Amino acid sequence: MSRFKALLVERREGESLYSQQVVEREFDDLPPGDLLIRVKYSSLNFKDALSAKGNKGVTKSYPHTPGIDAGGVVEFSGSDLFSAGDEVIVTGYDLGMNTAGGFSQYIRIPAEWAVPLPRGLSLRQAMVLGTAGLTAALCVDKLLAAGVKPDLGEVFVSGATGGVGSISVALLSKLGFDVAASTGKLEMVDRLIHLGAKKVVDRDTISEGTDRPMLKETWAGAVDTVGGDILFNIVKSLKYGGSVACCGMVASPNFQANVFPFILRGVNLLGVDSVEQPIEVKQAMWQRLAGEWQLECLESVVTEIALEELPDAIEQIFRGRAVGRILVRVD
Repeated sequence: MSRFKALLVERREGESLYSQQVVEREFDDLPPGDLLIRVKYSSLNFKDALSAKGNKGVTKSYPHTPGIDAGGVVEFSGSDLFSAGDEVIVTGYDLGMNTAGGFSQYIRIPAEWAVPLPRGLSLRQAMVLGTAGLTAALCVDKLLAAGVKPDLGEVFVSGATGGVGSISVALLSKLGFDVAASTGKLEMVDRLIHLGAKKVVDRDTISEGTDRPMLKETWAGAVDTVGGDILFNIVKSLKYGGSVACCGMVASPNFQANVFPFILRGVNLLGVDSVEQPIEVKQAMWQRLAGEWQLECLESVVTEIALEELPDAIEQIFRGRAVGRILVRVD
């Protein structure tokens, strides 16, 4: 097989718009690397949509193939870490940003970017989770490390119908927490309840009170995927000693803040990054997701698409219309 299919994003000549189409590529088009991987599945994330729309904060040069997630089989290895035939997960680092990514039947990467597929997960299950699942696991891990426990009260998840939000709701529920899930898509209430949410909060409700320095103590902990004023309203609503894991900015990268919640209630704002985490941390999180944190309910929030359907799906997620996880069947 000398040629393979990949989604290619190109800037239209003389325009500021970018096109996305599936084309045939050659192996010489791939960057250098230790591992040549045949990709079986990928997943669509908001960062992929930004890359596909020409966001220079994500991808600096075009033509380019996005896809920050890839699950596949090693076809060639120039490293002692892996052998041909090994099943691997690749998320983050530079994959899909400035290195040709997972929306392609083949990728070539440094061996240090890959995690062996843990026993208990299939490649498909791993990509149903993808970066969203890894990020949710890291958020929950940070909350647990900060002392957030089920018996301390309700935990809150913003952007709960998105990828990270959906998985956070399911994971926190599995661990025994009473979860309040927030969304602007109230037609998705039944889906959130199925994932384990004890109640659903209208996004407009949590947006109220942005002009107040403090709000009523409500949440023992929280996962915030949206940023903006909602993030600070969560901070102002944490119980004494509570923590919020912050991992997203779909609403805004900015929020107005004051020191009162931090010095009067001793709350914690915990930043979570899944891109540059040491590979040992990623491997530990994947082992948990394949073991005691394995989720059986995610098929209800998965939409599976083919590589050729990506342009339409990118438009949906870019405009905030996507729900749950979008699994990309690559091979």
